[in-house]
Amino acid sequence: MNPTEWQQARDQLVEEIQKLGFPKELGDAAAKNLGSPKAMRRMISYLQNVKPKKAEMVVDEMLAICTEIEEWKKKKESQAANAKYNEYLNS
Repeated sequence: MNPTEWQQARDQLVEEIQKLGFPKELGDAAAKNLGSPKAMRRMISYLQNVKPKKAEMVVDEMLAICTEIEEWKKKKESQAANAKYNEYLNS
């Protein structure tokens, strides 16, 4: 991961959250929890399109994105384990 890309995504996320009237700390926490520029860009897109009025909506979307990412990681781990098991069975 490129540190500059991460910092730019973080800065933009914090800016979008502040534009909606929420504190900078909410943006900092969201960026930390989302963790990657791609996840932050998804969150930025949500903020720009939905323009949530409550902090709870922002947090709910952040948690939904984090959950999707975690489920995707588990799926990929499972697929890799399954592929190794199939390779073992075929050899």
